[in-house]
Amino acid sequence: MKIREILQATRPCFSFEFFPPKTDDGVATLFETIATLQSLQPAFVSVTWGAGGSTRERTLELVTRIKQETGLEAMAHFTCVGASRADLGNALDRMVGIGIENVLALRGDPPRGQTAFVPAPDGFSHSSELAAFIRANYGDTFCIGGACYPEGHIESTDREADLQHTVEKVNAGVEFLITQLFFDNAYYFDFVRRARLAGITVPIIPGIMPITNVEQIERFTRLCGASIPPLVQTELEHRRDQPEAVVEFGVAYASVQCADLLARGAPGIHFYTLNKSLSTRAILSTLRAFQPWPESPSFYS
Repeated sequence: MKIREILQATRPCFSFEFFPPKTDDGVATLFETIATLQSLQPAFVSVTWGAGGSTRERTLELVTRIKQETGLEAMAHFTCVGASRADLGNALDRMVGIGIENVLALRGDPPRGQTAFVPAPDGFSHSSELAAFIRANYGDTFCIGGACYPEGHIESTDREADLQHTVEKVNAGVEFLITQLFFDNAYYFDFVRRARLAGITVPIIPGIMPITNVEQIERFTRLCGASIPPLVQTELEHRRDQPEAVVEFGVAYASVQCADLLARGAPGIHFYTLNKSLSTRAILSTLRAFQPWPESPSFYS
């Protein structure tokens, strides 16, 4: 089922992101996590695409297995990194053959050890070009998603320039957007307001990463250009040497954050699970018990 149809039929729409493990044991553990989270009935799940297409085979394998073995709708992330147009077309042909209907079109990060993105020969430099390529060559075969950045992409000169890149993605065929992680909801609501004024009408799903490890979340935010609010940073410092307390705080903070997003009309939540179930399960169970969402779609949907 295409995610655009899921978003029309399901409000709020909860979804999970996983990454391809490097080992068979890791894959087995991932499917244990998926089995644990499946009872929460996510609307869809997604599987990331490693730098330089390094996990392409495993990504496609996992998406296929998830669809066939669990019945969950699964979306493959899909990047431009290290791929020519012919390479991209071959990968998309494979997706068609194995029944994948949803892709998240991304430029992708530079391969490990490189600081600047360099397109492959006869490849693309921007995700908008990738989305346009998919739409031009595959029509409505795929539902195309894209990424957006409430605090601005780390490589953008400013937020307005970044917003224009988002407009280009949508004009190229992107049908829904998932945000980069953020910890201050003001960034999300301001971005959606500006996006709507710029003519973007597609659903904008907030991406939330529950904090489970202080050093890890500090590293992630440095890499992607997101910020940790000062009061949150202070609370994390108090718990830095108390792993269980960090997880408890992360669950509590994300629960409040998600409740506020949903109460004010966000169309759902996309959880960056890091292939773990405990925090995500606790947060989503709390949200479903509380149900802090309006009965009808809003400006932010």
